[in-house]
Amino acid sequence: MISFFAQIAHWLELHAMPCLYKKYFGVDCPGCGMQRAVIELFKGDIFKSLQYYPACIPLFIMIIFLVMHIYFKYKQGARILQWMFTINTTIIFFNYIYKQF
Repeated sequence: MISFFAQIAHWLELHAMPCLYKKYFGVDCPGCGMQRAVIELFKGDIFKSLQYYPACIPLFIMIIFLVMHIYFKYKQGARILQWMFTINTTIIFFNYIYKQF
């Protein structure tokens, strides 16, 4: 029996969307690789996921923390989210610059 996450990964592979930014401008966008990273994460290959898009796992962590903060109203939650956003933005920016060269 195929695991639930493997089924999601298979469905995502069949329904992956092309990057319109890359199609029309010929260069990667700051989000290029995210779909492949999510698919590899659902397959359980964390290393390959980080290779495709290094910000994928930190973004998931930030989203989970955001949902928890909305539900539980953490005292320092907004400040922590600001730091997480800054870190994720920095990772995305440097990954984008790295992919351009």
